[in-house]
Amino acid sequence: MTLVWENEVGGLTGRVDGDFPRYIKWNPRGSGESLAAEAERLRWLEGRHPAPILVDYVVTDAAELLVTRALPGRSAVDPSWITRPEDAIRAIAVGLRALHALPTADCPFEWSTASRIEIAEAGGKVIPASLATAPTVDRLVVCHGDPCAPNTLVGDNGGFAANVDFGRLGVADRWADLAVATMSVGWNYENFDERLFWNVYGVTPDVERIDFYRELWKAT
Repeated sequence: MTLVWENEVGGLTGRVDGDFPRYIKWNPRGSGESLAAEAERLRWLEGRHPAPILVDYVVTDAAELLVTRALPGRSAVDPSWITRPEDAIRAIAVGLRALHALPTADCPFEWSTASRIEIAEAGGKVIPASLATAPTVDRLVVCHGDPCAPNTLVGDNGGFAANVDFGRLGVADRWADLAVATMSVGWNYENFDERLFWNVYGVTPDVERIDFYRELWKAT
């Protein structure tokens, strides 16, 4: 197995190659990152949106283990795409637009401002009072919940292939995703034009909502 990622709470992701390539995620129990939540969301997403197919989920007193089939494509922050930011940014926008087109009535999960603040405060975080009231909802969609650039896979042809890491997926204002996705673009690429993202997704930037949801992301 090849280690490919370590998250901020000590969770590990590895790739197993061979006739049945797959990814294995391991998280310590009590880390605040629930693989059970991701397993539920992957089951719901199957057949609805390009995403990992769940193979197994195992939980013990000490840890959780999530096994998924490996997907074609490489992360949008793979070195091959870092040097081609236009393709990567276009794929990120296409992927979010497709996810956001899913019917919200079918989605049993939420990612509302209130629920995010409740979870953060339960974990001991102090949330600024200015974030207690979100801007009016522009459009409720099925949000990714962690739409940073590494969670988009880009195919060899430069097009959108799939999204990964769905532990926070839920219904919320689309700006909760859009604000963070474009913030992540700034973290990961140089010499890019953010207007490409907005043009491909098909919306004019809303500064008030972008500012609010970026601050909410940082706080929670």
